[in-house]
Amino acid sequence: MRLPRPSIRLRLTAWYATIFIAMGIVLLAVSYAVVRREFRTEQGKVHVSVEEIAPLKSGASHRVRARVLPGLPQDNAAPVKALSSDERLAYLQARNAYAAQVSAANDRALNNVLLAFGGALLIVTLASVAAGWIVAGRALRPISRITATARSISDRTLDARIALHGPRDELRELADTFDSMLGRLEDAFESQRRFVANASHELRTPLAIVRTELDVTLDDPEASEEELRSMARVIRDANERMERLIASLLALASSEAGIVQQRPVDLAEVVAPALEREPLFDDGSLQLEASLSPAPVLGDAVLLERLAANLVENAVRYNAVVGWVRVRTGVERGEATLHVANPGARIDPAAVEGLLEPFRRMESSRARSTGGYGLGLAVVRAVAQAHGGRIAVLARREGGLEVTVSLPLAPAAAARPARVAPPVRA
Repeated sequence: MRLPRPSIRLRLTAWYATIFIAMGIVLLAVSYAVVRREFRTEQGKVHVSVEEIAPLKSGASHRVRARVLPGLPQDNAAPVKALSSDERLAYLQARNAYAAQVSAANDRALNNVLLAFGGALLIVTLASVAAGWIVAGRALRPISRITATARSISDRTLDARIALHGPRDELRELADTFDSMLGRLEDAFESQRRFVANASHELRTPLAIVRTELDVTLDDPEASEEELRSMARVIRDANERMERLIASLLALASSEAGIVQQRPVDLAEVVAPALEREPLFDDGSLQLEASLSPAPVLGDAVLLERLAANLVENAVRYNAVVGWVRVRTGVERGEATLHVANPGARIDPAAVEGLLEPFRRMESSRARSTGGYGLGLAVVRAVAQAHGGRIAVLARREGGLEVTVSLPLAPAAAARPARVAPPVRA
């Protein structure tokens, strides 16, 4: 049978009692030694007075009487005379009798003192155990509160908090840390629920379109070839939309999982293909201002390409009717930077941070009708954080956004020489 493990309150009380008893025993032993030493010292502070008693009747022998008196004889006392054999015998008998009586009395007194000290130590020890039990319980009460709160937590009650008050000691710090952890968990669970709900909703829309097109076409036995082709085009567009969404979700998941293997990558090299893929720059619909200087980093080239592509696509998609896109890479303040700016609808600066959350769109400029899912900047932030960098989003006063991604600069030995930057197109 396995005995239950004693609680920390019981162990603390036992430690209190053990320490108190040990210190009490030491104090008792020292006190006993001091009292015994004093008794022996006082026992030696006596003197013997030997008196010769003259006989009352003539012819009777002289008698000698020895008395043991407390204290030491005064300095001016008469000098001690030489003792006769009778006087010496009387002196020794008196001295020995006195010593025996004093020793017995001292032993009785020391035993009484020892019993009194032992009884007092026992009583005070019991009182200290009770006080230690109460104090330990009071000191550990926050632990019980933390334990009760932790047991009551589930995915539906993450809003519970300990909210411990009192002095800012270690237990208060523990409770505050636990509350902070619960806050982070609540945000993570809420973000996960929102992410799953939004992803399900976004995938349901193209699937519903496909299902509708198939049902309508199959229910019409006389559907023409043109109607079938139209259905196929709609299904293809819906399939491409799902592919883009899944690719964005995979990029987001890969970024949040972290970088497994880092290789030298130049931001100027990963941005150039994204600029060349945009047809609006070639036909003159949008003006491109590009300045691609070397910006070497260590990371995942595929994820960094997705980062650059998302920034360029967002700048093109949410641009003004007659607009422009400015792209700049380089090294600033010891960091590799990628800067993308574009005009567009005005955005509330207070709402800019919300654009970095998955499936977050602005009412006017980032509508679902434009084909976006609200994952572009979320993927950019996840990729930047996975590479140990950061993203800064600024709402332009004239409208549009300025996005700057800053990543740790690669060591000079690891950085590859940058390729020739593509020409600036305007």
